[in-house]
Amino acid sequence: MRLATIKVGDKESAAVIVDGKVIVLSEINRYLNLDHPETLYELIQPETFSTLRSWWDSVDLQRLKNDLGHPVESVPFGPLYRHPRKIWGIGLNYVEHASDLHEKAPSTEPASFMKPDTTIIGPEETINIPHQSERTTAEAELGVIIGKMCKDVSEEEAESYIAGYTTIIDMTAEDILQVNPRYLTRSKSFDTFFSFGPEVVTPDEIEDLANLEVSTMINGKLHRKNKVQNMTFNPHYLVSFHSKVMTLLPGDIISTGTPGAVVIRDGDVVECHIEGFRPLINQVKDLKGRKEESEHGLTIEK
Repeated sequence: MRLATIKVGDKESAAVIVDGKVIVLSEINRYLNLDHPETLYELIQPETFSTLRSWWDSVDLQRLKNDLGHPVESVPFGPLYRHPRKIWGIGLNYVEHASDLHEKAPSTEPASFMKPDTTIIGPEETINIPHQSERTTAEAELGVIIGKMCKDVSEEEAESYIAGYTTIIDMTAEDILQVNPRYLTRSKSFDTFFSFGPEVVTPDEIEDLANLEVSTMINGKLHRKNKVQNMTFNPHYLVSFHSKVMTLLPGDIISTGTPGAVVIRDGDVVECHIEGFRPLINQVKDLKGRKEESEHGLTIEK
């Protein structure tokens, strides 16, 4: 399945994407007099997700597409959800990216950090470069979404605890980080520094996880790409490793690291492309603005 969150008026509602059509859960409920959860976070909880998938396998899909389907190009997507219990990020998980930063890639354990949910934005929303940073980077990443409570699981067991995968753009105030590596949390935690969506792709839809190619794009041009198989720590290992640190809960997110970070500036458009996924696209605004002289000689910010 491919699931998303769609903006419907002033609400954000879960939806299913199938064959280029978006079918909104709230509309399904009204049409068929059902009571599926109408937010994606509720929907991916184990019992409700299992119920939805069983129901979906028996539904008259053609009828739903004909009667309720919206063209995917016509709907506004939101972030998948706004309040996960945890967001884990993984630094320097591709050796090539570590060399960009003149760092040595970790080889014994993942370089993990956590982010607050106040960083979250969705597709087409604006990434804000904060006043405190002169060098902020954006990083395309594959995201793992946990689907079941997960504690002390093995790498071999990990896939059964994953609800799906998604596209992520993670931001870093790199100049703050370079002052002192202990500032990692601050450099990663500004508002708008975590975009994710527009869709969750369940594991059964992905033929070869290791062969997925993740690309960081800037203003329509490729900055850097690499395959999941070239991660130092693969997604299943990351689930296992972090489940031995703390209990992972449904909706928790692990952002698995980037093939390459790109410096972003006011007016840029940054994208995460992963084969088989809808791209994630965000525009950039520098909150420091551009100072210009007005006709009266006053300095104004734009």
